[in-house]
Amino acid sequence: MDYVIRRRKSGSMKRGIIQPLEINCNRELVMLDNEERIELLSPASAAFHKPDFNIHVLAIMGVKVPVNVELLKAKFPSTLCKHPRFSSVVEGNPCKGEKLRWTRTEVNLDKHIIVPKINPENIDSPEKYVEDYIYNLSKTTLDKSRPLWDVHVLNLKLSEDVKAVTVFRVHHSLGDGTSLISLLLALTRKTSDPEALPTIPASKLCNDDNNNNNNTRKGLFWKWAIALWMILKLFWNTSIDILLFVATTLFLKDNCPFKSSPEGANAPRRVVYKIFSLDDMKFVKNAIGGTINDVAVGITQAGLSQYLYRKYGNKGDTNEDTRGKMKRFLSNIRLRSVLLVNIRPSGGVQALADMMEKDAEVKWGNSVGFMLLPFTLGLHDDPLDYIRDAKTRVDKKKHSFEAIYTFFMAEIVMKFFGSKVASVISDRINSHTTMGFSNLPGPVEDVAFYGLPLAFVAPSSYGQPHAVLINFQSYSDKMTIVLAVDEYTVPDPHQLCDDIVDSLKLIKDAVIKQGIVKPSCPSS
Repeated sequence: MDYVIRRRKSGSMKRGIIQPLEINCNRELVMLDNEERIELLSPASAAFHKPDFNIHVLAIMGVKVPVNVELLKAKFPSTLCKHPRFSSVVEGNPCKGEKLRWTRTEVNLDKHIIVPKINPENIDSPEKYVEDYIYNLSKTTLDKSRPLWDVHVLNLKLSEDVKAVTVFRVHHSLGDGTSLISLLLALTRKTSDPEALPTIPASKLCNDDNNNNNNTRKGLFWKWAIALWMILKLFWNTSIDILLFVATTLFLKDNCPFKSSPEGANAPRRVVYKIFSLDDMKFVKNAIGGTINDVAVGITQAGLSQYLYRKYGNKGDTNEDTRGKMKRFLSNIRLRSVLLVNIRPSGGVQALADMMEKDAEVKWGNSVGFMLLPFTLGLHDDPLDYIRDAKTRVDKKKHSFEAIYTFFMAEIVMKFFGSKVASVISDRINSHTTMGFSNLPGPVEDVAFYGLPLAFVAPSSYGQPHAVLINFQSYSDKMTIVLAVDEYTVPDPHQLCDDIVDSLKLIKDAVIKQGIVKPSCPSS
């Protein structure tokens, strides 16, 4: 439940009057008589302001034309600056017993749109310049005296298709991942129709059941039998996931050779990305009757296995001995990813666009639960085994209430034991696991951000406890894989990125060789 503190217009605090409020998400300050209601940060949003959990979300966008900064600035007042979170500052000092709260303020765009001076003649590698710029950016935090976002414009040609790069940086306390990516998409329009919002792929299930006897007694029997089986499966999967989650909180640690940096979450992050064909991922997912997410998890498992094999394989033995030893080594590794799952349906791209343009209402905020996703490493003779294993594990997670359970447990802990205990539990979960992972669907057609046609979108973040973060982001007919790593843990992130992408090619070749392509399924 959110709470508000009444404050007189003069600014003096009226002690002792704290009342619950149903927040109208498109109005941060609600007038009541002669007083203002100030919205406090939710527990989840406040957690993102911890020194070791101070997460900043990045959206790196390649632009097909040079950016006219003045035209870009002209777009913000009528859109993003009307969003309450993006026109509010965070006030309050928890060290003094004060609660963090949102307070509306004026937005000075000159402080939020940053354009570094660049002399292309002095730059040997534009790609390395952008990479180093983001690396140095990850050493900094947003100024809390201003709304917690900014946009960095790098008018630097990377290729014939990319004439500039913009980096949209947002503090994670402004919203969960689903809300923020939906907001970014709400600021774009189709290049083929400048008035139309982008089309986002919907998740659908493949249904090969051609049985038309549902109205018979036999059909009814099997319908109820399947329903009962699904309920039992859901109960079993949830029970196992909860037990493993509790065990992870108490004692169960990953034993992956990725070692954390002494700086922890405060270490700067090297962000690298690679763009490849989304059609190749669709080709593989159609072959196994799975989803794009199954393929993303599978090729990540394959890439991580190859990376660790190269790094730790014993070159002194024969190839056969080395492979046998590495099979045992990799199979004994426990490597899990923490997924932050939005448990509240997003208002959607259209709703967010209406909120900014028409002052319509929309749900917003951080409503996330935790989910632990294990990654199985190994050296498989059949590359498709990586995808099959991923599908099995992901399917189990789909039939589990783990994220909902962890969300409500976090609410209960916060209510009865306070933020310090909740923080300790969160820290233990993060310290006992290895990495972060996400796969986000993007527009199915080319779009423009404030009139700037985009060549690619690469989301990432820094400030998280995990030293390795892997994001997949689809856009039009392309997929972008983005790695944000602590170089102490992964000193050669480009190699790891290549290993994951190369694994997709090996798996695609195996599909062709085995001739197992199946009819297309519209699942995402």
